[in-house]
Amino acid sequence: MKLTFSQEEYLKAIYIIKNTEKRVRVTDIAKKLGYSKPSVNRALNNLAEEGLINYQAYKEIGLTKKGESLAKDIIKRNDILKLFLIEILEIDENTAEFEATSMKHAVSENTITKLEKYVNKILDLGDLNCGYNKDSEQCRTCVKISAKRRLKDLGQSKEGGKNG
Repeated sequence: MKLTFSQEEYLKAIYIIKNTEKRVRVTDIAKKLGYSKPSVNRALNNLAEEGLINYQAYKEIGLTKKGESLAKDIIKRNDILKLFLIEILEIDENTAEFEATSMKHAVSENTITKLEKYVNKILDLGDLNCGYNKDSEQCRTCVKISAKRRLKDLGQSKEGGKNG
């Protein structure tokens, strides 16, 4: 199923709100995405018709299993692209967030998988041995800190090799 950019952003927002505030309402989504409530209602009805969310007016909004799986994939693609832009290309965080959000919709799953392997290889994240959970904000923060430290160490070792 090919989702539009807008549909992806709605699924991502619902997933994030659910995991941070435990309850998802139209007002929460409208606030997070900067859309009007009527626009959010229309989009939610479309997502419900696609079987991606459970939605009834004035009730709590939830992701179906299919919707949750897609939302996790969307967040993963965004995180990989953002990590690459920030940690490898040294793009500032605000620009990286904006560009990763735009790019994730245009990049194939195959490209994302290869980029993920590349980032993991360069940042050597395979040895974290901590029960890393890509869905955990705490784990993603830890990976960012580990990545920054490893890149700094890598940069220093390259400088040492040039001067030595």
